[in-house]
Amino acid sequence: MTVTAPTRPKRRLTGLKPTGHLQLGNLLGAIRPMIQEQYRSDTIAFLADLHALTVEHDPGAIRARTLEQATALLAAGLDPDRALLYAQSQVPEHTELHFLLECATGYGEAHRMIQFKEKAAAQEHVRLSLLSYPVLMAADVLLHDTEEVPVGEDQRQHMELTRTIALRFNARYGPTFTVPVGVAPEVAARVMDLAEPRSKMGKTGNGAGVIFLLDPPEVIRRKVMRAITDSHRTVGYEPEFRPGVANLLTILAACVGSTPAALAGDFPSYGPLKRAVVEAVDGLLRPIRTRYKELARDPGYVNRVLEEGAERARDSAAGTVHRAKRAIGLLA
Repeated sequence: MTVTAPTRPKRRLTGLKPTGHLQLGNLLGAIRPMIQEQYRSDTIAFLADLHALTVEHDPGAIRARTLEQATALLAAGLDPDRALLYAQSQVPEHTELHFLLECATGYGEAHRMIQFKEKAAAQEHVRLSLLSYPVLMAADVLLHDTEEVPVGEDQRQHMELTRTIALRFNARYGPTFTVPVGVAPEVAARVMDLAEPRSKMGKTGNGAGVIFLLDPPEVIRRKVMRAITDSHRTVGYEPEFRPGVANLLTILAACVGSTPAALAGDFPSYGPLKRAVVEAVDGLLRPIRTRYKELARDPGYVNRVLEEGAERARDSAAGTVHRAKRAIGLLA
């Protein structure tokens, strides 16, 4: 009789940058899938506060947003007994591995990153960390022997760089890193701004077209009812030609567990569609708002979760850094 050893659940890592308030796109595209996966995957969630330093920022706001996002993740259902949650800056192995990976990365590889070019073009003073942060992102992933990383379209290039660095390091210095793969969310991978439906919903900006996780019901209703649609009289799912309506249908589909195309035929006009979106979104966010208020009354609990998570992360990460240092030629 042959006994088969049980397989370890795949390790999946998600990072969130505390540069603004978490919003509906974050919830549907990253947070909710992560919470669902925590019951069948080895789930790691970290707050990428070091990445937030690559551009002009308010130090106090970074600290406040980091705690706010940790609280929101717990309120949304992340279980610290099942998933690992911590702040990136509290695990120095991230920056230690970052430098080792820079020693295996070419300047041209970092410089050709599209996000670097776009962000650098909009700044008068470009920080060196903005150039090298894709390598720090690679360190974030490789540090934990990560196998799967949920990525949106705007992060695919960075994910490919991570894989390239890992493969090159392994080839030059011996087997050291698990080579991860990027996985796309099944639905609502790219929720768009309600006021500018050809632009992705973000955590910053004036917020007129962004539904934040902690928005009260009346604010959600106002934003959705003012959402840009088009001059057509019927509801149809045509993302390329009717992005505003397509975005509303995508949001509704993600909330109720259907598909945008299937829902399009349920609404005779935009008014009923928008009211259905308001009801579905508020129903999704209401328990998160309630739980957030409870957690916010005890910030000590959230800080303890982060501290304990950082300790666990360091225990896991120390072995990876040790392997990398020995492989690349350092005394260990």
